[in-house]
Amino acid sequence: MATYPFEPYAELPTLQSAVTDSFCQLVEQTLASQDTFSVSLSGGSTPKRVYEMLASRDLPWDRIHLFWGDERNVPHDHADSNYRMVKTALLDHVAIKEANVHPVPVAVDSPAEGARAYAQEIEAFFGTAMPTFDLVLLGMGDDAHTASLFPGTKAISESDASFVENYVPKFEAHRYTMTYPAITSGKEIWFIITGAAKVDALKAVVFGERDLNQYPSQGIKPTRWFVDSEAVG
Repeated sequence: MATYPFEPYAELPTLQSAVTDSFCQLVEQTLASQDTFSVSLSGGSTPKRVYEMLASRDLPWDRIHLFWGDERNVPHDHADSNYRMVKTALLDHVAIKEANVHPVPVAVDSPAEGARAYAQEIEAFFGTAMPTFDLVLLGMGDDAHTASLFPGTKAISESDASFVENYVPKFEAHRYTMTYPAITSGKEIWFIITGAAKVDALKAVVFGERDLNQYPSQGIKPTRWFVDSEAVG
């Protein structure tokens, strides 16, 4: 019988504490040998709790740069905005410079332009077309999407740009997302997957025949898995 390549966490709070502690440890290790730490953030309720916990940690926020792995096509003050979630959970509670916070420049009426602007900002920060984030945080949906790489969408096949607009028919809405080349260039890539709704998707991603169009999360090889017992069934 095939086994998962990780040991699941018995309880969600334990997982969230482990992610928080591991984040702080990675920041310390990274900044021992370089000036800044860059992270691509994930949306979702589980990461939100991690961000709330990070807000109480003594981290060198002046040396940490925050980016977003995906975003909804809504203004930053909208309830569905990933930026707004991070702002209320973390940014409003820590001493971080505005220059260190890099939200997606949402352009509701022209999302492709907003995505191109973010790709340019990423390139300007890293000095290369593809970023090399110190950490990429990712979740996975019950349809096996990750970031805003949804099944059957055009962004799955994007190989040149780091960040693109992606129309998602199931929502009849545009999303913004990092692409596979940008995500997989990360030095550390952590999958955070929780909840019973993910059981079938997780099985398909780990054990199923490779089909990125149906299971986009198969395109990611995480350096660490943070999975709770509910997600493995």
